[in-house]
Parts: sequence; structure tokens; C-alpha cells
Amino acid sequence: MEMALGQAKIAFIKGEFPVGCVIVQGEEVVATGARQGTIFGKAFISEIDHAEIRALKSLENFDREFNPAESVLFCTMEPCLMCFAAIILAGIKKIVYAYEDPMGGGTKCSLASMTPLYRDAKVEVVPGVLREKSLDLFYDFFNKEGNFYWKDSFLEEYTLEQKLLSVKNDCPHGSK
Repeated sequence: MEMALGQAKIAFIKGEFPVGCVIVQGEEVVATGARQGTIFGKAFISEIDHAEIRALKSLENFDREFNPAESVLFCTMEPCLMCFAAIILAGIKKIVYAYEDPMGGGTKCSLASMTPLYRDAKVEVVPGVLREKSLDLFYDFFNKEGNFYWKDSFLEEYTLEQKLLSVKNDCPHGSK
């Protein structure tokens, strides 16, 4: 997850939404991705260039056999429905993410009522790994001047609230 956070920091430094992804097979990192296409002022805000999709696309350049059943996808934010479906289609059986996406997260959707391709996927999802570090990045993003991606959204409101709760919980007896 630390490496995924590193990818998210790269995105943040470039002014992008700070999501990073790393795919590990066995003990080896086989793919990485960082969110792109979210910088305000460009002609088009891309809703396809998510960190998970970019990491999956980078597997096209992997020079050995990719074994999805032995792989784990680490991401700094809960995958959306598009990314969750792409991960399932890639055959990856384990997803580990840091920060929940209360606005667009897809991993909590019920696969039981879907078609067999998705229903039978048997994907393990592990939430909350290094959540606080990821929360800090999203908090910094929403407070950075000039960032307008998801400005005034439920995600921004939730993130600011989560950071406030985190700070209160870190202060003994409610003191500063």
C-alpha cells in the first residue's frame, strides 16, 4: 500500500486527484498506475484514466506470464464500479484499498444479483489499509487552491468531515 500511496503522491504533485494503484503478483510489483485527467482547465476531464485502469493497462507491457489468481491489487481509494468490473474481468481475486469512496465506491455492491461472470467472481476486498495516510492526501487535495475536481461534492464534504473526526480522535480529552 505504501507504493500505491507513492503513486497517489505523484498524481497529487501533478495536480491530479490523488489515487494510486499497484498490482503485485507473488512478491513482485507487476504494474502501477496513478490517476490522470482531472486537472481543471483542460478541454476534457477524463473519467476513464483511473489509477486502477492505468495499472491494468500497463500489464500489456508485462514481459512474463501474468497470473491474476496470485495477484493483489492495492489502491489508495475504493475502486468505482467501472474499475471494480475491470478488476473482476482481469481475474484478480483480491483488492486492498485504503480510503472508502462514499460517493462512487463499487466494492460494496452485491454481485449476487448480477450475471454469472460477476456473480461467480469470488473477489476478496480488504478495506481501510493505511486509511489515515490516504485520507490525509485527499484532505490536502480538497484544500489545495486551484483544485476543482469534485469540488463541493459529497466526497469532498465527507473527506473534510472524516479528517475533522480523525483530528478530534487524536486529541486527548478533546483538547487541541
